[in-house]
Amino acid sequence: QVQLVESGGGLVQPGGSLRLSCAASGSIVGISSMGWYRQAPGNQRELVATITTNGLTNYADSVKGRFTISRENTKTTVSLQMNSLKPEDTAVYYCNVVKWGTDYWGQGTQVTVSS
Repeated sequence: QVQLVESGGGLVQPGGSLRLSCAASGSIVGISSMGWYRQAPGNQRELVATITTNGLTNYADSVKGRFTISRENTKTTVSLQMNSLKPEDTAVYYCNVVKWGTDYWGQGTQVTVSS
C-alpha cells in the first residue's frame, strides 16, 4: 500500500505560478513512475506529466514549455512546477504513483486560475 500526500494547490491569477508536491510513503522499491493528472468539472481525468524511475518525462501537449515535473533525490517525492498558468489549467490535480504495476492516487488538490 502507498499513501500519497499532496500539497501546493490554490488560487492564482492568469500568468502566475504554483508548485505542487506529492510525498509517497514507504520504499521506492517497485515504483516505476510518478506523475500528475488533472480533472476539470465535466471532463475526464487527463495526464499532465509523468516521470519514470530513470528520469524520463512525458508531458501533455497543453502544458509543454510551461510545466516541469521533477523528483527529489529520495525519489519518493514528485513535484510539478507550473508557470504561465491559464484559466484552462483550472482543475483538481491528482498525484499518481505506479508501484509493482498498481496505480495509487492522492486525494487531489484544487488549482484555480482566475483573475
